Amino acid sequence: MDPHLLTTFVTVARCGSFSAAATELGYTQSAISQQIAALEADLGLPLLSRRPVEPTPAGRRLLEHAEPLLLRLRAARADVLRAAAAPRHRIGLAVTPLGFTADLADRLARARAAWPLLEVTVVTCGRERVAVLVAEGEADLGLVDGLAAPSDPLRPPDAGPLTTAGVSEEDVVVALPAGHPLAGRAALRLADLADARWLRTPLCPLPRLRALAGDGFPVALEHRGDDVRTLIALVAAGHGLTLLPASALRTTAPGDAVGVPVSAPRLVHRVELLHGTLPPGPAADLARALTG
Repeated sequence: MDPHLLTTFVTVARCGSFSAAATELGYTQSAISQQIAALEADLGLPLLSRRPVEPTPAGRRLLEHAEPLLLRLRAARADVLRAAAAPRHRIGLAVTPLGFTADLADRLARARAAWPLLEVTVVTCGRERVAVLVAEGEADLGLVDGLAAPSDPLRPPDAGPLTTAGVSEEDVVVALPAGHPLAGRAALRLADLADARWLRTPLCPLPRLRALAGDGFPVALEHRGDDVRTLIALVAAGHGLTLLPASALRTTAPGDAVGVPVSAPRLVHRVELLHGTLPPGPAADLARALTG
């Protein structure tokens, strides 16, 4: 299958419109129609219904393969170009909202003081997006975070042949309103909180909690953003509980929200560095500074 045809198919399926896909890709609408027809002829199956424009069952299956395949192709191109590129002092750093800790900010500051020519752009986004930006060469380095057992590596997003390295680990706490009956406890077991009301948030996925402590953890409210301050404000107002790294609550005002350590299962908040091929130069030097 021609990658160009796959790209067109994915774009049409995402836009739900041949004309919108043509505008995005810079083709005429008739060219888009011809490319979809060519892909359908190659496979011998209809992939898109026309009114409305949406994937057929076969098209939905192809989408499951197409997007990872196209990502791996873009990642391969970026990896080859990185290996042959001349060193540059302008570095892109993609980070998850909870992955860029105060300690890492200090390490970055020391690196910039030591190398005055270093120019760094920091982009905050979700974990999967960080991996995609690094794999495709849009960012030189990435910092991702997650819950793990002590010293256990995170499961890296599938975005190509990326190297991972542990950067930091810290305690995990249950975030509670300051007036919560359990706020004064020395520690809490996750299993004892399975019936409490929890926030559904990408910053602390509930499926991960259920995998660690069993069923339960009913959803009280859904938080779809990646802003930590908003999440803490929701906790403080009593909308639900969540898990956070201990450092995330150290800057909150007294009376807002408090963190109680998790005693079982034993968990840490782990941050890892992601990168592709790093020839000698500023990007490799910064990677060592962030993991040192």
